[in-house]
Amino acid sequence: MTLLTFTRASLNPLSPALSLHHVSPSRHNLSFTSPRRNKPSESQFPPPSRHVSSRRVKVSSQLRLPLISPTDHWGQWAALFAAGAFGVWSEKTKMGSMVSGALTSTLLGLAASNLGIIPFETPSYSFFMEFLLPHTIPLLLFRADLRRIIRSTGSLLLAFLIGSVATVVGTVVAFMLVPMRSLGPDNWKIAAALMGSYIGGSLNFVAISEALRISPSVVAAGVAVDNVICALHFMMLFALASKIPPETTSASSSPDGDMTKDDKAEDKNRVVSTSIALSVSFLICKAAISMAELFKIQGGMLPAVTAITVVLATSFPDFFNSLAPSAETISLVLMQVFFTILGATGSVWNVINTAPSIFLFAVIQVMVHLALTLLLGKLFCIDMKLLLLASNANIGGPTTACAMATAKGWTSLVVPGILSGVFGVSIATFLGIGCGVLVLKRL
Repeated sequence: MTLLTFTRASLNPLSPALSLHHVSPSRHNLSFTSPRRNKPSESQFPPPSRHVSSRRVKVSSQLRLPLISPTDHWGQWAALFAAGAFGVWSEKTKMGSMVSGALTSTLLGLAASNLGIIPFETPSYSFFMEFLLPHTIPLLLFRADLRRIIRSTGSLLLAFLIGSVATVVGTVVAFMLVPMRSLGPDNWKIAAALMGSYIGGSLNFVAISEALRISPSVVAAGVAVDNVICALHFMMLFALASKIPPETTSASSSPDGDMTKDDKAEDKNRVVSTSIALSVSFLICKAAISMAELFKIQGGMLPAVTAITVVLATSFPDFFNSLAPSAETISLVLMQVFFTILGATGSVWNVINTAPSIFLFAVIQVMVHLALTLLLGKLFCIDMKLLLLASNANIGGPTTACAMATAKGWTSLVVPGILSGVFGVSIATFLGIGCGVLVLKRL
């Protein structure tokens, strides 16, 4: 910031201060003080006949950062939802599909806050984290009917469970080799969050991060690492599956064809289903927070939300399955806004300093997962394509498992792949928190 110092001569000491927007020596009787080689004679500058006051005036930049102030709540919400919408749209582009909408929204939030566009901290962020983020879990788990998952997945569920055990082992091995001491108390927490992500998906990463109170910069670095690791892992899976031929059977031979029909069925009254889905979500969140307060479990709200939703979706599958399309749309939007806030509260330098150790940890974690999954699968005589698809469902979740089964022409595995991924989302939060508190924290 450039500071200019002037001496102001005024015939009236009570006259108002000069304007900081424009300063003119001729208009405001200003004299610039500067050193002279020869002292001027007193005759050249006779003393003033009236009292003169002297003031020092600093001229500074009028630009205030951030551009959207912490008190401008409408501006903040507009920026957050715009960044989230851009993240969703970016997945339709070639570059966006490579990095994922979640990482795009995170990077947008990170850039906007560090460039002084939106604030690092504001009550709007706290409001979202407390009252809106919990809704992403029930709205995404309305299809989590455990009875149908067990009935429909067959051998793929066994392969998925093997992959889940391999992820737990890989997490412990990686944490022993790369304990990430530089992260302080967040080291075992981010390890637990990545473990949950590599059993279920991003939803579990969010839930564990929030439950364990991981610092935003570490979470932002974890999101970036997670996306890179997933991309590399999917490339490896497709390379291993390159010699496995597609199936010749039709999609109608799926073991749960009625679910495909349900997925394609269009709700005639989307407004009604959306309002009911939101109402149910609020009731579930209220029950969960009451349960957490009753048993005095710190950070227990999101795990309780998961448990209640899975129980209800299993008990009343038809009702919750009819609400799933509307619920998933709302949840997707809220997740993108969360990732934007996650980036906005992070520091670029902290992310740069944090990411390398997390990346090395995740590489070892996923390598052990894949190697152990293939080894145990061979011992149990499980088909190679089931093991690869199960590993995809573990690391990427139900969406990527569906995409891989479709791309490879394994039509009979599309629905089981989705259900296996949903099952992973249902259990990963509990496994991640449990392993973190009981094992990783003590290593």
